[in-house]
Amino acid sequence: MKNIVTMILTITMILGSLLQGEASIIAHANIVRAKEKNNGITLRVCNWEEYMDLGGWDEEERILLENGVEIFGENPMYEDFEKWYFEQYGREVHVEYSCFGTNEDLYNQLNMGDAYDLVCPSEYMIMKLMAEDRLMPYSQEFFDKNGKNNYYINSVSPYIRKTLAENEMNGESWAAYAAGYMWGITGVLYNPEKVSAEEAGTWAVFNNPQYKRQVTLKDNVRDSYFAALGILKAEQLTDKAFIADAHYAEQLGAQMNDVRPETIAQAQQLLTEMMDNIYSLETDSGKADMITGKIVANYQWSGDAVYAMNEAEQDGAALKFAVPKECTNLWFDGWVMLKNGIAGDKEKQHAAEAFVNFLSRPDNAVRNMYYIGYTSSIAGGEDNTVFSYLDYCYGAEDEDEETMLYPLGYFFSGENNDSAYGIRVAKSQADRQLFAQYPPEDVMKRTAVMEYFDTEANQAINQMWIDVRCFDITEVPVIVWVLLLAAVLGGLTVHCWKKFEK
Repeated sequence: MKNIVTMILTITMILGSLLQGEASIIAHANIVRAKEKNNGITLRVCNWEEYMDLGGWDEEERILLENGVEIFGENPMYEDFEKWYFEQYGREVHVEYSCFGTNEDLYNQLNMGDAYDLVCPSEYMIMKLMAEDRLMPYSQEFFDKNGKNNYYINSVSPYIRKTLAENEMNGESWAAYAAGYMWGITGVLYNPEKVSAEEAGTWAVFNNPQYKRQVTLKDNVRDSYFAALGILKAEQLTDKAFIADAHYAEQLGAQMNDVRPETIAQAQQLLTEMMDNIYSLETDSGKADMITGKIVANYQWSGDAVYAMNEAEQDGAALKFAVPKECTNLWFDGWVMLKNGIAGDKEKQHAAEAFVNFLSRPDNAVRNMYYIGYTSSIAGGEDNTVFSYLDYCYGAEDEDEETMLYPLGYFFSGENNDSAYGIRVAKSQADRQLFAQYPPEDVMKRTAVMEYFDTEANQAINQMWIDVRCFDITEVPVIVWVLLLAAVLGGLTVHCWKKFEK
């Protein structure tokens, strides 16, 4: 009886402690909400992993550009934003910064109830969120070029701005809902000692039996489907009349977004054949496999290609990057505001737009480019910090005997022949890091954006990819099944005999 009384008293004390703790938590939450209402704003930001400068630079990483601007990342970018926002607007803002691994991960997080104000998906996921009416447009103030802190509208590349403006979803321009962050293309990272530039300059390199088990594709249905379409449609895509057509860009986009059932079936057959030729499907290991020489060619995003070329250089190897002659995929990631996060809160929207502007300040764009390795959508406008950074990275050295003028006007001013935006570089950069980060205008003319697929097409393509990746037991020869069954029965027999002996 004494033990029971003791147990009851113990339970009562535990429950009391829990209730008191819960009351304390509720009280603390109320205090936080009251403080936020009176003194500050909480901005919930979700971005790709390792996709923003998190600070902690070593002193030797400090960059001093020719225009006098110093680049150094001491603190995480979002913490620097909190300080800057208070200095500019006199309001405290607290950034709750979190990350996602893939576009699909982000979409699932949103569907499971995770609440964010500002997120950074890729172009096709932006289209999907627009189609589902989950985004809110940027304010008119955000696009006001006279705004003192409106770095985005004054600094975004004319090329990126035009691309966003010309693409639509349900009759609405992407530019109204998305602010460009990073962008790039896809291509072939290759070892020039093993693969020629001509062989690497076509999507067919991944189905070339000469490199059996020495090439890798992306473990991503959209990227691999794009490569398959490039092979299937190679004859048409490289036809001179097709390229010279006045509506070439529009027709190229249509061909590289072909999701007719017969096209998906052809792509499945081709990809199934390619599975026997490639070393593996990968998402991140391709860079290391190229650096160590395990493979000779790799389907790669431009930013990761730059990373791999830099790392290989340290080991005395010179990898190169090729853009298939058929076409390439133009991709970008952009900042969008979620309706259910902002929820009509003007102050929160102001903070979200200010966050995008802060990231778009040219010196911050350079910080992020250095940290991430990808290419910012920011050109700088009248501020030449980004261009100065490129000259710092790639400008020809005195010892470079063979140099060339690399024009970048299409990105920085909108006119490719703009003499103010040409960099004198070593000729080797024509197919290396600078080429991957800022492909020349002639390459950009054969780019296509892979769009968002509707539910029916998306299901068909995903099923195709499952069929390609999964082992088809119906294709296994009968003799293999017989031998496998014999091995199993033999193993069981030996096991039973040993048990019997014991």
